[in-house]
Amino acid sequence: MKFATLLPALAALSLSTAAFAQDGYPNKPIRVVVPFAAGSTTDIIARAIADKMGQSMGQTLVVDNRGGASGTIGQQVVATAAPDGYTIMIHSSSHTVSPSTFAKLPFDTLADFAPVTPISSTPNVLVISPSKNIKSVQDLVARAKAEPGKLNFASAGQGSATHLNAEKFKMAAKIDATNIPFKGSGEAVSEVLSGRVDYYFSPISPVIGQIKDGQLLALAVGSPKRATALPDVPTTAEAGVPGSEFNFWIGMMAPAKTPKAIVNRLHDEVVKALATPEVKERFLKLGADAWTLKPEQFDAYIRDEIKSNAALVKAAGLSPAQ
Repeated sequence: MKFATLLPALAALSLSTAAFAQDGYPNKPIRVVVPFAAGSTTDIIARAIADKMGQSMGQTLVVDNRGGASGTIGQQVVATAAPDGYTIMIHSSSHTVSPSTFAKLPFDTLADFAPVTPISSTPNVLVISPSKNIKSVQDLVARAKAEPGKLNFASAGQGSATHLNAEKFKMAAKIDATNIPFKGSGEAVSEVLSGRVDYYFSPISPVIGQIKDGQLLALAVGSPKRATALPDVPTTAEAGVPGSEFNFWIGMMAPAKTPKAIVNRLHDEVVKALATPEVKERFLKLGADAWTLKPEQFDAYIRDEIKSNAALVKAAGLSPAQ
């Protein structure tokens, strides 16, 4: 009797699965919202992944750059999009910073998104001009302690990952230095090259050329482990500043309530794309390390990081933007 009762349910489940398969997701182009300008590290990684996913899925993934307001403009686009798998987002760890750096957001960072997977861990590298006569992290810390408040550092905007990385380093090293925010990495790098700004926790890709030709010194990477692109450069912890690690990541999210089957399909397609030789080579040039988690693991990671970033923003004394 129990078996007979179970048969209709099994039949319904079979029909539901078949209907999803016959629907043929995706059957039209997918929009990939990137909350930063074209040419940014997040944008370059998004385009590399979107191209390979499109080839595998048989549909074009169209990158839609929606920059501004530290990524929150693009986030709102995705938060309010239909949860059907045809609008997704590739964003950075700024996603977990914005709840602490904005007094009010037009979306709920946790409730309005379905995490799919991280795509890469992209370390920031602590760079300085050779003209500063600082050869190591320990030299920098010693100079800062000898001249309290005199050193400054660049960031790609107040509350950006480059800013928080520098703030975490500053607190761990127990030094006093002043943030000089710029509109993006290009401006920040130029000011450090000129010597007008002392140092910068830069994404690797905008500075790897200057590091290799000696225009900039790479003192350390801010990540928990060394960067594949700069294997001889120590982490800030290895260089004598424990507790200074900061993981800058780029990952994929969908609108909340996107069907689990679609979220899982997107996850699997990202994993496939990361395994291709073309993407591996592209990541190496960018200084990015491939990194994936299951959707539920990524969700837990985001929840934990929102809490830790909130504590960091509070400890750094940063005032939320209104």
